[in-house]
This record gives sequence, structure tokens and C-alpha cells, in this order.
Amino acid sequence: MRSPRHVRRTALAALSAGVLLAAAGCGGGGDRTAKGTTGTAEAKDVLLQPLASPGPGPFTASTALTVASPSPTGGPDADPTSATRTVHRVSGAVPGLYGGTRSVAACDVEQQASLLADDEDKARAFAGASGIEAVQIPGYLKSLTPVVLRADAQVTNHGYSAGSATAFQAVLQAGTAVLVDSRGMPRVRCACGNPLAPPVVADGEVAHRGERWPGYDPARVLAVEPGVKAATSLIIVNTDDNTWIERAMGDSGGRDRTPDDPPPFEPDADLLFPSPGRPTESAPPDTAPTGPA
Repeated sequence: MRSPRHVRRTALAALSAGVLLAAAGCGGGGDRTAKGTTGTAEAKDVLLQPLASPGPGPFTASTALTVASPSPTGGPDADPTSATRTVHRVSGAVPGLYGGTRSVAACDVEQQASLLADDEDKARAFAGASGIEAVQIPGYLKSLTPVVLRADAQVTNHGYSAGSATAFQAVLQAGTAVLVDSRGMPRVRCACGNPLAPPVVADGEVAHRGERWPGYDPARVLAVEPGVKAATSLIIVNTDDNTWIERAMGDSGGRDRTPDDPPPFEPDADLLFPSPGRPTESAPPDTAPTGPA
């Protein structure tokens, strides 16, 4: 039986490996190139988007089916006016990055496809921002997996304006329903139907516009990067009872199951934002990475 210290070390080592995998995979083929997108996605101007806020230029009405209680990523004493901005890069393959309810989809994928099919202009703009053709939208959406974010995350969002997708940087609140691809990348925000892309993270001071939610902390924001290879399933946290769920890629929860080989740490372990005193214990000598990230 593992000791608590061994479990903690193993779990944190797993997270370190996940971050390294993200760094290794960020230059691969897991990303899509937006076509016909306007705007500069200015990295130093970031819009805060609470759970249900559609934001500027929504592509569709909300197709979110669940409104999850956000994880307390910032804590009750977080002070967004004084905290140092830190964006933590993490692999989309890390277990527990996303959550959901067993056998319940976070988004209505069929409705999302139908809403876009009803507006050819929006469909073309959505497809361009997603790096696909408009005729591929139904199949593309069905290939994505509905989940909810478990931490505040920065993305490149896209609003719809004058027939085009307009890119802008946004931080989505923990609990936001999204559709993710096989490498764990958020691709659609269900509250507005907007296509999503990896964030453009700027160094130094950044202007945060919009409504700040309780617990928001600019020092505790994620930037999800694609896993090294396409996965067949995601390990997510059951937000109802804090247990593990294995959800098949492209499935809306109908095939949810308990993983045969669950992660070696508890679903509520704070692995996405380890405290400053813990990294030295993150990996024992036999598991510590030896090469550069």
C-alpha cells in the first residue's frame, strides 16, 4: 500500500510529466489554423468571461446543459488587483483537468450543429476559425467531447461580427462548459457557440476587462496545450461525488465508466496549482526529469 508521501510524490511527478508533454506537443499537428479570422487577438488585453456570460458576438444561443459549481481556483482571499499574473501551461491530457457529471453531457452537440446549420454565414465563419470546411461542421462537433473546466483558463475566443470570426483573448471561468478535441484542447464554448483556439500569452502587465468572479486570481490561470498524441478517452472528475470518470472521446456521457487504472491521486488534489513549497518534493530522484522542458 502506498504511503501518503509516496502518493503525493507520484501524483506531482505525473503532473510534471504532463506539463513536459504539453511542451513537447505544442509544435505538433494538434492545432488548427484559423482561416478568414479578423482581429489581432491582442495578448495584452484579456476579457474575463463568467460561466453563463455569452460575451461579445456570440455565434449561437447557449447549448450548455449543465452549470457546474466552479472550483475555488483563487481561494476566498484572492486579490486580483494585487496578484502577479501567472499563466500555467498544462497538457490537455492531464487527468482531472476537466470535470462533468456521469452519463450527462455538458453541452448539446446536436443542437450546436443545428444552430450553425441554420445560418450559413455564421457556419462559414465558425469553420474558418476552426480550420475546417463548413460541410465538416456536424462531423467535427460530434468528434468533440463535452466537459467542464475545473480551473480558470485563458483561450483565444472568437466572436462573430460582420460575417467574420473576430479573435480575442479571454479567460473562461472554472465550471464553463466546453467541447474538447482528442488532445484535450478546448475547441467550442457552449454558452455562446464560439470556436476556441490556444491562447496567446503575453509577458508583463495585462489589462483584464470584464466582470471578475469570486475567487478569480490572475496568478492561477491555465493555458491548455495539446497532448502529444490523440487520446481515445479523457479522465475527468465527477463533480457530483468527486470520483473519477473515463469518458470516451466524441461521446456525450453514454459510455462513461470507472477507469480500470485510475490516477494515483485523489480527484480533489490541487495538482494544477502546486504551492511554492511543494515543487522540490514533486518527483523523487528516480522519477525527476533530467532533460530540458
